[in-house]
Amino acid sequence: MTTASKPASGMNRARVGVQRFGTFLSGMIMPNIAAFIAWGFITMLFIAVGWLGWWTPVSPLLGGFGNADIISWPGAMTQIALDENGDPFNRFVGLVGPMITYLLPLLIANTGGRMVYGERGGVVATIATMGVIVGTNIPMFLGAMIMGPFAALVTKWMDKIWDGKIRPGFEMLVNNFSAGILGMLLAILGFFVFGPAILWVSDVLGLAVGFLVTAGLLPLVSIIVEPAKVLFLNNAINHGVFTPLGIEQATETGKSILFLIEANPGPGLGLLLGFTFFGIGAAKASAPGAIIIQFFGGIHEIYFPYALSKPMTILALIAGGATGVTTNMLLNGGLAFPAAPGSIIAVTAAASSPAAGGFANLMVVYLSVLLAAVVTFLITAVILRASRKRDLLAEADTFGAAISQTEANKGKSSAAMDALRASDGKDRTALRDAEEAVDKLETEAETAGLADGGVLTTKTVRNIVFACDAGMGSSAMGASVLRNKIKKAGIEDVTVVNKAIANLDASADLVITQNQLTDRARQQTPGAVHISVDNFMNSPKYDEVVDLVRAQHEDGA
Repeated sequence: MTTASKPASGMNRARVGVQRFGTFLSGMIMPNIAAFIAWGFITMLFIAVGWLGWWTPVSPLLGGFGNADIISWPGAMTQIALDENGDPFNRFVGLVGPMITYLLPLLIANTGGRMVYGERGGVVATIATMGVIVGTNIPMFLGAMIMGPFAALVTKWMDKIWDGKIRPGFEMLVNNFSAGILGMLLAILGFFVFGPAILWVSDVLGLAVGFLVTAGLLPLVSIIVEPAKVLFLNNAINHGVFTPLGIEQATETGKSILFLIEANPGPGLGLLLGFTFFGIGAAKASAPGAIIIQFFGGIHEIYFPYALSKPMTILALIAGGATGVTTNMLLNGGLAFPAAPGSIIAVTAAASSPAAGGFANLMVVYLSVLLAAVVTFLITAVILRASRKRDLLAEADTFGAAISQTEANKGKSSAAMDALRASDGKDRTALRDAEEAVDKLETEAETAGLADGGVLTTKTVRNIVFACDAGMGSSAMGASVLRNKIKKAGIEDVTVVNKAIANLDASADLVITQNQLTDRARQQTPGAVHISVDNFMNSPKYDEVVDLVRAQHEDGA
């Protein structure tokens, strides 16, 4: 932990750059996941083959398949359609089609525009993307993700041209007319240029996915996906790549296998089960709790530190992921809409949709989750068992080294040090119980004996921020844990919130991130105190933060 930014190595800078780009892509989708879920449920319930497709006149109206000449509902939008004999009739538009054609892409475009240039950028991005939408005949998710930020960036450049040059009293006139005219021009550009180009790109990507499926090569995608997930690119992969392509595929076939490539909870479950039975120390102790959070809560980030602590287990994740993809590919399994978060509950809802195949499809998806978990568990078990003795010795060496370094920094030994050393290598239970003390000792060693806890700061802490890639999953869990600890300690006037790293600002006094994301967080808020943790669920550093805040309050009193 440090209060200042450290220079990042070339490898770290590259990793941070990839993470930043991935976060930007997923940042356009993640805030709008609720809208995707709403569309998914409306589709699942009210289309002609939906669970409530029989419910007349509600389903024909909402599902967009009712005949307006037979069902009277004055004022509802209709369109000309052809019946099975080729005769035209007035059909209700419903909710399903307009939501996927207009609502979802426009929400994505607006979010992307806001990320680049605030509300003004979001408005122009929405106008411009409308041109892309009506210029094509497929859902324009990729178009929205490109045109939205592009339109906002052009707006930002335009405003710089006459920044400070507008005469007083004409600001509103210039700002509104310039944004309106620019939006009009970009919408026209979107219709005639962006739309056809994105349509071509979508066709190429669709053909590539089709080729991988036909050639039986889609499971090889796991070689890229699983390591990238562990490096916290999971949201970028799932929502930045697979969700747009999957939505287009689901519109045509009722489901998509792409929704399950990253979101399948099986590999994470298998990895955590492996650490539960064959791990050591804190990893073994915390894995059962992590299973509940990962499998039922859908927060996959919870298992990333376990894989990073033993990089060889990434091979197990790759094998498990490929097994799940293969199962779905061979048995035609898929989801009707994105499972976000990647919980077995969300997967069940998306897999059981009648449009996706109902119960039969659900059983295929469950089988893919089960087989992915079993394969990952077996390989993880072999890896952990093979290195168990070496890991125990390494843990003991690290433990002893921390004690020795602490004594060197202090210039003396102590009964506490001797007691910890006595447990080293002899009493594994005592060693596990002492891990929190070791964390404090390591910090003391790093600070040359100036601090006996994991946090060293002179800055008054009033606003604590947990930050993760999306700001919605693992960081929310960590914030909840620390918030409860601070409340139990009777500390007031300290806020604990969770945010996406991209949304961090100068208001944060102390920022807590997982190790792989700390470099990015430091770049966002170099003036804040930064704490790195291995696991948001039960880091001993939370108690150190509570002690720090309590001490500051007592000093202030």
